[in-house]
Amino acid sequence: MGVLDGKVAIVLGASAPGGSGWAIARRFADEGARLVVGARSEGPLQELARLTGGIAMRCDAAVEADVAALAEAAIETYGRLDIAVNAAGLPLGGTIAKCPIEDARVAMDVNYFGSVHFIRHCAEAMTEGGSIILFSSMAAAQPMEFVYAYGCAKAATDCLVRYAAIEYGPRSIKVNSIQPGPIRSDMASGLWAVPGMEDVYAREVPLRRIGETADFADAALWLAGPSFVSGLNLPVSGGNQLTRMPTLAERPDMTGPDPTNAD
Repeated sequence: MGVLDGKVAIVLGASAPGGSGWAIARRFADEGARLVVGARSEGPLQELARLTGGIAMRCDAAVEADVAALAEAAIETYGRLDIAVNAAGLPLGGTIAKCPIEDARVAMDVNYFGSVHFIRHCAEAMTEGGSIILFSSMAAAQPMEFVYAYGCAKAATDCLVRYAAIEYGPRSIKVNSIQPGPIRSDMASGLWAVPGMEDVYAREVPLRRIGETADFADAALWLAGPSFVSGLNLPVSGGNQLTRMPTLAERPDMTGPDPTNAD
């Protein structure tokens, strides 16, 4: 028997093969969950649905109607919703001086207001308790001068987790977030391709490596299961929350697109 046998789960932000949302959906399916997977990009999403035996829906976290439809799809297809993971994120960054205010608003729309929509509609669909899991970032707790918009949006999400845990706790709904440190993913592949970049980040991690998507799938499974935990922003960072992030001056020079938008 799997840990999640008989459970129905939504995983939003699951279209990148090998990404965190993708890894979580695969792990949940392996543990017996029935799935609804969503993302803004539909292409790989259909393949994930095939691999997990679930259904796929296009969903932009920043559009409340899309999120409401995602929750409704779980009820219409399976008759219930028990677990909801929002791994969607947009790493818009830049410095305060150079980041266009429009980019900062987009960062808030996706990373913060998207989480508000997600909690509201998924909690409404959970009639027998459940677990809602958001994705934060170490950038919310460890300021980096080159991702202020993203870090501030994720810090707002961390605060949202605590408010939601109090509001929905009486209905037996847990609300938590996973707070990743540096992670090996498609989104950050350009960063780690730079010679020496991974070493610069890993030396700030007590466990001396950057995170893998399997690390976040492990954490999500624990939070989704029978854990007696709510209102937690869980660092999954190898201890990076105890140290700091590298500064721009410490990073090797990059050519081409920078996924942290440091330019």
